[in-house]
Amino acid sequence: MLRSGPESMILLGIGLPIALIFAYLIGQITRWLVRRRVSVSTSSTVVLAVIGLSLGLVLSSLIFRNSEPWSLEVLLLSIVCTAVLLTLFALVARRFQPPQPRISIMDVARRGESQLVEFKSSARWNIHTQQRDERMELVIAKSVAAFLNADGGTLLIGVADDGRIIGLEPDFSLVKRPDPDRYELWLRDLLSSTLGQNAAALPIIDFAPVEVNGTPSFVCRLSCPNSPRPVFLEPGRNERSEFWVRSGNSTRQLTLENATDYIMVQWPLGVGRTMAAQLRSSVRGSHAG
Repeated sequence: MLRSGPESMILLGIGLPIALIFAYLIGQITRWLVRRRVSVSTSSTVVLAVIGLSLGLVLSSLIFRNSEPWSLEVLLLSIVCTAVLLTLFALVARRFQPPQPRISIMDVARRGESQLVEFKSSARWNIHTQQRDERMELVIAKSVAAFLNADGGTLLIGVADDGRIIGLEPDFSLVKRPDPDRYELWLRDLLSSTLGQNAAALPIIDFAPVEVNGTPSFVCRLSCPNSPRPVFLEPGRNERSEFWVRSGNSTRQLTLENATDYIMVQWPLGVGRTMAAQLRSSVRGSHAG
C-alpha cells in the first residue's frame, strides 16, 4: 500500500539514489560485457540502464512469482535488457552520426610509434641483406594479429622506426605490377594465408603518395579494428598456432595458458568461453605429450 505525506517523500528520496546507483552498476557491468561490440558514453549508459532496470523489474514480475527487486533473476534480466538497449542505441547513433575525418598518414608518421601505432620499413624486402625475406612477411602478419586481438591500431609500412619515410619502392620491386592495387592484393593474400579470410578482411588499407630522394613512392597504412573474435597466426605447415597481442608499444606472443585467460577477459560473451575451452584442451594435450 502506498504511503502518503512525509513518509512517502522520505521513501522516494531514499529510493531514487539507490535505484540510480543500482542502475549505474548494471550499466557498467553491461558496458564491460559488450565493450567489444558497442561504444556508448557513460551518461548514455546510465540512462539506458535505468530503462533496462525498469524493464527487468516488469519482466521479472510477469515471469517469476514472488520475485524481489534485489533477486538474481531481476539483475540478470536488467543486464540483458540494458545490453539490448545499448546495442540498439549504438546502431541508431552510428546510422545518423557523421563519420569522423581520418588522420592523414603523414600526420600518423609524425606522431611516432605508440601502443596504437607501429612502423615497418618494409614488408618483404630486407634492407640489410638486399633481398626478399619471408620472415619479414610473417612479422607484418604478427603485428596485424596483435592489433586485432587488442584495442586495434595502425600499422604503417614504408616508415622507419624513427619516423623517417622510406617508401615502398623496395617492396614494389617484388610485385609483378608495382602499384598500390597490386600491393594491397598481395597484403590481403598474406593475411588470408596466415590469419584466415575473416581476419584478413578486417583491416582497412590505404596509401599516401610520398617522395623519397626525389623519387615518387607510397606509404601503406593498415587500420586494424579490435576483432570481434580471437585471431590466431598460422606461421606455416606443421607449426603450432600462435596468439599475439599488442602490449604497450610492443607486439608479444602469449603462451597457451596466458592466452586462455586473456581470451576469457577480452571476449566474455560466448566466443571467449569456447576458444578458451579449446585452448585448455590444447594445453592438456601438450602436457600429456
